[in-house]
Amino acid sequence: MAETAQSSLTLAHSPDPDDVYMWWPITGMIEPPSDPQIVEPARVLSPPEVDTGDLRFQPIAADIAQLNRRAQSVSDLDISAMSINTYAHVRDRYRLTSFGSSMGFGYGPKVVARRGRSFQDLLAPDSCVAIPGRHTTAYLLLCMMLEGRHADVPVIEMPFDHILDAVGHGRQGVTHGLLIHQSQLTFADLGLDLVADVGEWWLRKTGLPLPLGGNAVRRDLDARLGPGGMQRVADMLMASLRYARLHHERSLEYSMRFAPELDRSRAERYIEMYVNDLTVDAGSQGLAAMQQLLDTGSRLGLCPSPGLIDLLQPRPEISR
Repeated sequence: MAETAQSSLTLAHSPDPDDVYMWWPITGMIEPPSDPQIVEPARVLSPPEVDTGDLRFQPIAADIAQLNRRAQSVSDLDISAMSINTYAHVRDRYRLTSFGSSMGFGYGPKVVARRGRSFQDLLAPDSCVAIPGRHTTAYLLLCMMLEGRHADVPVIEMPFDHILDAVGHGRQGVTHGLLIHQSQLTFADLGLDLVADVGEWWLRKTGLPLPLGGNAVRRDLDARLGPGGMQRVADMLMASLRYARLHHERSLEYSMRFAPELDRSRAERYIEMYVNDLTVDAGSQGLAAMQQLLDTGSRLGLCPSPGLIDLLQPRPEISR
């Protein structure tokens, strides 16, 4: 049974352009968070554009590492972005949707360093790599790239948007940085060198797209909202994504507020990279990529077994 006349569901996402681009039509536009490290309701600036019926979506914008931790600890967020790596830890409580994922084909996280250092230097005695979180997919992939030597590489976790500065100035002994989100497009502005492209490495290894982040809903929504509750939520989320893409210019201008360091051309490029056809529907190729990523990670002892990944799909008439 519905909890109230209008059931309120938390919708948590990272405060980067691709996530806010997708979900503003059902949450309303929000104010960028003053501290993305705090998982709390966002300040809503406008009402939703899409009629959400008896569902109300309460937006939360927080750093992906914080959302990963929240999913693994209290698991109280009804809908949440999470790293695909994290899904392996919470698959009994959350179900990934077939849409809303961040996938790159031949591109993805990047390892950067100051001039004169290489990827192999990660194994040098004085190395230290800044990472955006131990349960991010980016870090899982870096461990795979190091072929069993990851335990030899000191790491320090920090918010993704602090990593460039740490590498550029050698703060806290950082020599290398593992970049996600829009930092992938701006590192050269600081004179840093690309020493490894994780997305290129994954494509050469598998021939598959690289599944980085996913959108997940709690598996108990049917019990809370009544039969078909999870499906209704999936349909509404897809309606939001479709509306955002149909109103691309407005969605893009809004999303740029969350990455002021990007000019319009870079913001457009970023959205094209991470709100793509695989975001609308991961399909068999995207599902195969998720399964292979986590099966490989599990086999190497880097994450739990994901079991057979079952993606929640919207009804076909919603997807069109």
